[in-house]
Amino acid sequence: MSADEDGLDRDVRRFTDAVMRESARLRGAGPVDRAAARAIAERVRAPWRAGGPTIAVTREVELASAVGALRLRLYLPAAPAGPLPVLLYLHGGGWCMFSIDTHDRLMREYAAAAGVAVLGVDYALAPEHRFPVALDQIGEALAWLRAAAAGLGVDRARIALGGDSVGANMALATALRQRDAGTADDLRALLLNYGGYDPLMPEGDRAERGAEGAMLTAAEMDGYWRDYLGPHDLARVDPLAAPLRAALHGLPPALLVAAERDLLYGQSVELARRLQAAGGEATLHGYPGAAHSFLEAMSAAPLARRAIAESADWLRRRFFTGEDEDGSSDAARAGVPPGDAR
Repeated sequence: MSADEDGLDRDVRRFTDAVMRESARLRGAGPVDRAAARAIAERVRAPWRAGGPTIAVTREVELASAVGALRLRLYLPAAPAGPLPVLLYLHGGGWCMFSIDTHDRLMREYAAAAGVAVLGVDYALAPEHRFPVALDQIGEALAWLRAAAAGLGVDRARIALGGDSVGANMALATALRQRDAGTADDLRALLLNYGGYDPLMPEGDRAERGAEGAMLTAAEMDGYWRDYLGPHDLARVDPLAAPLRAALHGLPPALLVAAERDLLYGQSVELARRLQAAGGEATLHGYPGAAHSFLEAMSAAPLARRAIAESADWLRRRFFTGEDEDGSSDAARAGVPPGDAR
């Protein structure tokens, strides 16, 4: 890995600099309303999601929900000989931005590399729709997936939940809801990419990894939490909104992808520790030189491509053999990794 003076991988740096520069150019000097900010975010991400693997079948579905139509997108990497396991994937964006379009390539990459189906969920955004609206919609999408599995070419008994950033938060919260409802037997894995699991962050993390100029600043993350929760006492947040505060027993094996130059890095480390302490399997992959959202740099950064390939390999092991990686649980069990925790 080639890193700059701040310890950031140089290819990841080119991505983060380009995204932030183009966002600033399109925003201009004046205020930007929420609709315009979302349109800018989609436009800025468009070049980075171009290309990638060709998928045999891509299917769009709309479900009715309490707050309007819920858009889903199903990817089948090849014509399957039998039902494929399926990863239900939730995009990041601070609960306020992004879509299954911004994350289209990442979902195609997982489908092709792991040989599994992927279902993307275009959940309702905050602050128009605050907690727990998006979480409720994800539950509806999971129920639909289970009911429709046979006709979709996917295996009802092999489902993983995954997401990046706030998507990882909601993937974990969905697993907690399913566990508590007694309906988690078909959940085989959790793929949790640089998630945010609690609004309260240590001052050291805020200063070291979340200062002005970072891909995700502490001020931005604070704003996302406010939009998601509304006026709220952050010391008394529902554990389904801040799942680092939840009881973490009885969950599927989890892979936590942690970007070591990310504001949220410490939350992945702590979540891995608590999952292990609760008797679960938690594999922590820490990527030196990686920033928040680094997986979106897959077209330009070998580090992002390596992380995707390693996560896909982990998913294959969980889905097709039920085996964990040799030594990886030991790395997570040991606590904070000094570097790459594989």
